[in-house]
Amino acid sequence: MKRASVELSEYDPQWTIQFESERDFLMEIIDQWFYGSIEHVGSTAVPGLIAKPVIDIMFGVRSLEESKPAIVVLVKNGYEYYPYKTEVMHWFCKPSDAFRTHHLHLIPYQSPLWKERIQFRNILLTDQEVANKYAALKKELAVRYKEDREAYTEMKWPFIQRILERAD
Repeated sequence: MKRASVELSEYDPQWTIQFESERDFLMEIIDQWFYGSIEHVGSTAVPGLIAKPVIDIMFGVRSLEESKPAIVVLVKNGYEYYPYKTEVMHWFCKPSDAFRTHHLHLIPYQSPLWKERIQFRNILLTDQEVANKYAALKKELAVRYKEDREAYTEMKWPFIQRILERAD
């Protein structure tokens, strides 16, 4: 199976519009599991930052167990479900693993993972120096791990962790 490679793009203001459109779609199909908020996270949520052109959406749920039925609804509506980090989220991509336009994370609202992702996004939005260093790291990793998205993501984690620890 062909997996999507790591391709970075310059910031595109359409990403915000794409997020808003998908947020509205999600509220039409899985609103009964909605709890808390729906957040645009990841690099596409940060004006000026390079990113894989994939809209990352965090959809708040009360619990993973309670929101399991949403998996079937999402699959019927164009998402592919992957049992990835199942102890903290339900994870999906759209339209396929080989060509991704959206990542959807159903995460318990205000869980540690929820708070961590919001905190990191907000740091990138308000600290240009951190955003610049993160962009440089992403460029380097995108070359090194072009055909290994998982390694690309894993190798960003030490930087993210340092920034979050510094913020506490």
